[in-house]
Amino acid sequence: MEKIEHLPQHIAFIMDGNGRWAEQHGVPRIEGHRSGAARALAIIKNLSQRGVPYITLYGFSTENWRRPREEVNSLFLLLNESIDRESARLHRQGIKLRHIGTLEKLKPRLQQSIRKAVELTKDNTGSTVSVALNYGGRQEILEATRHLIRDGANPDKIDEELFGQYLYTAGLPDVDLVVRTGGELRISNFLMWQTAYSEFYFTPVLWPDFSNEELEKALLAYSRRQRRFGGR
Repeated sequence: MEKIEHLPQHIAFIMDGNGRWAEQHGVPRIEGHRSGAARALAIIKNLSQRGVPYITLYGFSTENWRRPREEVNSLFLLLNESIDRESARLHRQGIKLRHIGTLEKLKPRLQQSIRKAVELTKDNTGSTVSVALNYGGRQEILEATRHLIRDGANPDKIDEELFGQYLYTAGLPDVDLVVRTGGELRISNFLMWQTAYSEFYFTPVLWPDFSNEELEKALLAYSRRQRRFGGR
């Protein structure tokens, strides 16, 4: 197998296809999400062991509230269980957990679990894993703009560095590689500011089937690309 020369420093995943995977396997949609959560943990372990410092997962968008209430409630229950169960294990692995998005609208118990996991792992020095829950890229940019105005920022002093400090992702580097599973070819309101010069890798493989071998393909494709950032 070809050696991967260059790994991304920040890789983000749009984890699409859980529902279709469940339909293909004749099981309830929540089982697709359960399999997807297990896949996310496996991918985190793989990348953290490789030394990739920043990993971001698109867990639940602001648009996902349009899904049937039963599915949303089941998904949040699964998320709550997963966070409570896995945060201690990730802590032992040195993973630092971070939430991006807003806790508004999330149930109090889930908010508490998120805050507890973030607090538990805040001093860890391994990979930083950011989970986007109740996240929208346009909302993030609007919120940053509102906060800048409230803080009385001088319009002539606002540059990319200052604006970035007001984003949910403040302190994180821009994304090097975005991986989207499930066959769709769009970013779906995900990290719109942070992916301005990202490389993209799209695959028809559904997220629960995105194995370590599939991850290897994505990393290899990234390592073969020459990033020019508009310079030539």
